Amino acid sequence: MHLTKDEERILKGELGTGTQNAMEMLVAIGDAYDAEKMVPITRAHAAASGQEGDLYWAELLADGGAKCQVPTSTNPVYDLKYFHSLFKDIPKDEAEVARRVMQAYRKLGAIVSWSCVPYLCENIPLPCETVAFSESSATPYVNSVIGAYTNREAAQSALAAGVIGKVPKYGLLIKENRKATFLVDVKTSIEDEFDYTLLGYHVGKIVGYGIPALTGITRPPSTEELINFCAMSNTSGAIPMFYIPGYTVEASTVKEAFQNDMPKEKVTVTDRELKTAQEELQTTSGKIDFVQLGCPHYTLKQIADVARLLEEKKIHDGITFWVCTSGTTKLLADRVGYTKIIEKAGAHLVVDTCIDEPCWFAYKQKVGMTDSPKCAYYRRFKDVMVGRLEDCVDAAIKGKWR
Repeated sequence: MHLTKDEERILKGELGTGTQNAMEMLVAIGDAYDAEKMVPITRAHAAASGQEGDLYWAELLADGGAKCQVPTSTNPVYDLKYFHSLFKDIPKDEAEVARRVMQAYRKLGAIVSWSCVPYLCENIPLPCETVAFSESSATPYVNSVIGAYTNREAAQSALAAGVIGKVPKYGLLIKENRKATFLVDVKTSIEDEFDYTLLGYHVGKIVGYGIPALTGITRPPSTEELINFCAMSNTSGAIPMFYIPGYTVEASTVKEAFQNDMPKEKVTVTDRELKTAQEELQTTSGKIDFVQLGCPHYTLKQIADVARLLEEKKIHDGITFWVCTSGTTKLLADRVGYTKIIEKAGAHLVVDTCIDEPCWFAYKQKVGMTDSPKCAYYRRFKDVMVGRLEDCVDAAIKGKWR
């Protein structure tokens, strides 16, 4: 890969060991993918976590004096003070890892958003921007819905890109590689967010790694529906972008999505496939111990839905109810009164975390319910039921589902 003189200086360590380590990773990736050169980016999102692999890399760069050169937002870890006041059995060693991760990202000058949906509030790309986004819902959303350009970065490569302000030019940064590879004919009614959840989970499982183009969608998807499709298609699969011709950017027709080629693979989705997808996600039925929502982080609209369903109701004794969101969104929820309604019902609206963090250690042997296959996949608990938001609320009030 050709490097400029300035890039060579970084690689030699002339600007410090932190930036040198970041450049070494990016050059290795570029060589692996036969990239010809590096190109500038305007922003990055590092899928941070409170876990050891992330800790090693973040501290290595921070201790070497590196600083983010472009806006670089961060995925959830967890609010140490809040959760340690609630749960006394969070392992001390895991808590220390989380603390150090957050400290390292602050030292690097990252935007400590601690959110898995930064493209909604804290770090929003524009169409045609070249960026470096990791996180399962973020990469396909940025490529498909916004029309920016990013590869499916790892947390480490995204952070390295944020530090250098560049990425190797390969993959989805090249127009020809953004061609659809799989045609999905949707022959079932897709009515709401949960339908898109199941559709994404099924499509990801069928496609694996590829770029699907979906036909049969008869109305514009909402923001929340698109987020759910992005997240769940990257729970069962590894989809870096997709097309819904007429509704997503870049391709208004199937022909444009496939860049004038004929689809080589095609699958049809019916009611049966979505029903099967939901059934596969259940590991138990009956009594529950808690409800977990917000994987990915709930939007203000979704929090409003929870508040509407919980208003003048009470969570069943012995059941805990959690809604995860970003700090930005919770601020708005506080202002418009949704937080008060949710907490009055006995539920919790929490920020900066997700189910894949050690703060949920207390639920290791418990039965949870969620509206998210991604949450079910991470599962830091014993068994899980997956249903619509209305089902989750009903189960929390009654203490059981089905």
